[in-house]
Amino acid sequence: MADPACLRCQTPMEAGIVVDHTYGAYLEPQWVEGPVETSFWTGLKLRGKEKHKVRTYRCPSCGYLESYA
Repeated sequence: MADPACLRCQTPMEAGIVVDHTYGAYLEPQWVEGPVETSFWTGLKLRGKEKHKVRTYRCPSCGYLESYA
């Protein structure tokens, strides 16, 4: 995918990720299908669900963020 242009000011956006800092680890965010289901042991029930990494773009001019799975 080519870097998109900002929807607000049309400036070319920069690729990056939004980091999830959990229990001392830095993790790449993921999109997970379905509604949120909590789990006593793991926080969320994710087993068997479709998952996709999330790529986020930032506009260097106005700071707008746009994410894609």
